This record gives sequence, structure tokens and C-alpha cells, in this order.
Amino acid sequence: MPGLVVALHVEEGAEVEEGQALAIVEAMKMENVLRAERPGRVSKVPVSVGDSLAVDAVIMEFEA
Repeated sequence: MPGLVVALHVEEGAEVEEGQALAIVEAMKMENVLRAERPGRVSKVPVSVGDSLAVDAVIMEFEA
């Protein structure tokens, strides 16, 4: 769903743990906390705080 990036809690290269908050996206007047599903490393963050997101926009990529 379309939304607005309200906060980014990690940067490229960051190690993340399962359940860690990664970003907050506001959509339909609700703040949605995006959390890591498993441990890993963030490889790319192509968005910034304040960016509007289209449907299916990539917010974050992880190393395989």
C-alpha cells in the first residue's frame, strides 16, 4: 500500500537481529513498524525519511 517513510532505524551495512525495528511507514493514518524477520545485514536503503512510497516500493534490501 502507498505510504510515507516516517523513520529509518538502520543504515546500509548494519547488522540486524530478528524482531529489530527497521523503519516506520505511515499508511492510511497508521504508523506501521517494519521489523526484521531474521538476522542479516542491510545491503541497500534506497529511500529516505519523508519519501512517499508507491505500491510495492522497495524500502530496504538485504544480503543473501
